[in-house]
Amino acid sequence: MDIFLIIFMVFGFTAVVVGFLLEGGHAIALLAPTSLLIVLGGTIGAVGVSFPMSELKELPKIIKVLITDKKYDYRELMERMKAMCVQVRQSGLLSLESQIDQEPDSLMRKGMRLIVDGTSPAYTREALELTLDVIEDRHKARSKIFDSAGGYSPTLGIIGTVLGLIHVLSNLDEPETLGPKIAGAFTATLYGLSFANLLFLPIGSKLKEKNRMEILYKTMIIEGLLLIQEGVNTNYMEEKLSSFLSEAQLLGQGSGDNVKKAKVKTKKG
Repeated sequence: MDIFLIIFMVFGFTAVVVGFLLEGGHAIALLAPTSLLIVLGGTIGAVGVSFPMSELKELPKIIKVLITDKKYDYRELMERMKAMCVQVRQSGLLSLESQIDQEPDSLMRKGMRLIVDGTSPAYTREALELTLDVIEDRHKARSKIFDSAGGYSPTLGIIGTVLGLIHVLSNLDEPETLGPKIAGAFTATLYGLSFANLLFLPIGSKLKEKNRMEILYKTMIIEGLLLIQEGVNTNYMEEKLSSFLSEAQLLGQGSGDNVKKAKVKTKKG
């Protein structure tokens, strides 16, 4: 589980509340069920209108991906590719067939089957990159759900505040209560901005980062499989795949998260 996701999210909301209390505010003033209903209910409704139900049904899976702290060991992948390269040079491409079912990565399995079946390198690249594009598009669609929620939430907060002010201005017979009522109306704006900037938008950014890490890992798989199919030596393979890794990783000191962001897509040709 990605414990830091929870820690920083709680830290963000806590910082806002503590800052409010240090300014002399009262915690009870932040409790406004009607504002919460308007902001969250309106945001959920707007998101529901914006996306097809087939994508909204994926939300449980998206949450699972979000809280799962999945690591990508790029250095270990490169070493595996080199071992496969040596195996193919010694025993031929068909020697990979017995390893396909044991491979946990679906893209790797697909690429190994294509190689064993004797497809051309150009077709192998085209098929694998098409699969990668579909995966990336699916991931982008998932992050867009939360990006959209982050865009709707502040607007719904303003709507909630306007509704509150309408109620306040329609009852001016008690001037001494105007201050608290107006302050209460602005809690909707606070909710809208807080949920957008501390919850929805950060989750969207987190999903994009997880997508980048996975796409980079799978891009290395594609490049490695194509090099294996071409029958290159391990030194050439290491030189090419090492361009995906940071200097710290090449020295065996970096974690799976410290990768170069510049090169994500494979080169055509």
